[in-house]
Amino acid sequence: MSQDKPKAYVNTIGCQMNVYDSQILAGLLQNAGYEQTHDPDLADLVLCNTCAIRHKAQEKAYSFLGRFAGTRIKGKRPLTIMAGCVAQKEKEKAFVRLPHLDLVLGTQAFGRFETHIKALVAGETRIVDTEPSENIFEGFPKHAMAEKIQVSRFVTIMQGCENFCTYCVVPYVRGKEKSRNPSAIVEEIEGLAKSGVREITLLGQNVNSYAGNNGQVCFPDLLHLVSRVEGIERIRFATSHPKDLSADLIEAIKDVDKVCNHLHLPVQSGSNDILKRMNRKYDRETYFTRISALRQACPDIALSTDIIVGFPGETRFDFEQTMNLLETVEFDAVFAFAYSARSFTPAAKFSNQLDEQIKRDRLNELLDFQEKITEEKNKAFVGKKVTVLVEGDSPKPRDGFVKKNKNTRQMFGRSDANKIVHFASDQAGIGDLVTLEIINAYPHSLWGEVCESD
Repeated sequence: MSQDKPKAYVNTIGCQMNVYDSQILAGLLQNAGYEQTHDPDLADLVLCNTCAIRHKAQEKAYSFLGRFAGTRIKGKRPLTIMAGCVAQKEKEKAFVRLPHLDLVLGTQAFGRFETHIKALVAGETRIVDTEPSENIFEGFPKHAMAEKIQVSRFVTIMQGCENFCTYCVVPYVRGKEKSRNPSAIVEEIEGLAKSGVREITLLGQNVNSYAGNNGQVCFPDLLHLVSRVEGIERIRFATSHPKDLSADLIEAIKDVDKVCNHLHLPVQSGSNDILKRMNRKYDRETYFTRISALRQACPDIALSTDIIVGFPGETRFDFEQTMNLLETVEFDAVFAFAYSARSFTPAAKFSNQLDEQIKRDRLNELLDFQEKITEEKNKAFVGKKVTVLVEGDSPKPRDGFVKKNKNTRQMFGRSDANKIVHFASDQAGIGDLVTLEIINAYPHSLWGEVCESD
């Protein structure tokens, strides 16, 4: 790392899309002459890319940026930047809690970021840019490519949301839906493939409502285009909205070989009354119908979902309807959260807000119930063969995993159905596709042995 260039530290809080956005911001900082450092105490510039979905994430961002209010040993503090959804939501109010903050950069201001950096270096301070942009940012910097080879990368294909679920802040901080140009998406993925990426996850707040080239290219069309990129072995996408799970998309999941046999389809609640209060634009019967059509086309598809527990007005009957939906669908994985009121959203003003203890109790009950379903789904893989894309060494090898000898590496990969599989091998490398026979199942992962033919 050169001693002449100023150093930047980028911290990411929140979802997959924030990880992607942070890669863009880091690349733009490199364009502006900064080198990345992994030590914030050595940084001349500190950027926190924030998430406003839950109150805890927002407070985490404020806490992190608050660290840099004082001066450093060098005699100066770093330039301090808040970017992302909290920045878009808080605007000038961010300076009340963080008087030392230099730049508040909204979700649609990436195209103006380098200009603001120059202004800060020239001595300007307390810059706020949360103005909307007519078009989605397309300038993915070459510097934003991974410094080291990564097997899997995220690619944002659209931004914004127009569903206005009553609990969600996204439409207010991300704006209207804007879709990227399909040729720019393909070009970016081609570059990633050349750098060694084998798996792509296409991202959007409502990814299956993608409408590129002014609506001429729909999401199933894009899946076909991306599948033609040489070097990409697998395609995933998130997050889908049940109302947009069309017959054409189901056919694409079935017919496009590179599209993984897994779908994340947030249902949020199993109660029609709660779904209506959430403004989800479907009912439980519609959700069941879509799942049935999907499983008829793709019988072995793995499903995951999001659940909000304790939404305002949720009765015990409403909660039991959600539990019934979990029992009926049998998801492979569930990401469940207790309802958290967010400013700007209609649900924050709803009457019948539930007691925190009731929300916690219901959340724990649901998680305990789902863990049994997930474990049984995992046990069904024992004796079967799966192909995994190797991601690296197992971060936390299990004591019970049997190794053939002391020198054998314990590695892990992800199956087509998004199952994490650990295995022992001295031959497998990152990015390899390896066929394994599953010999053990655990609540959140599988253990396999390399098949003889591999």
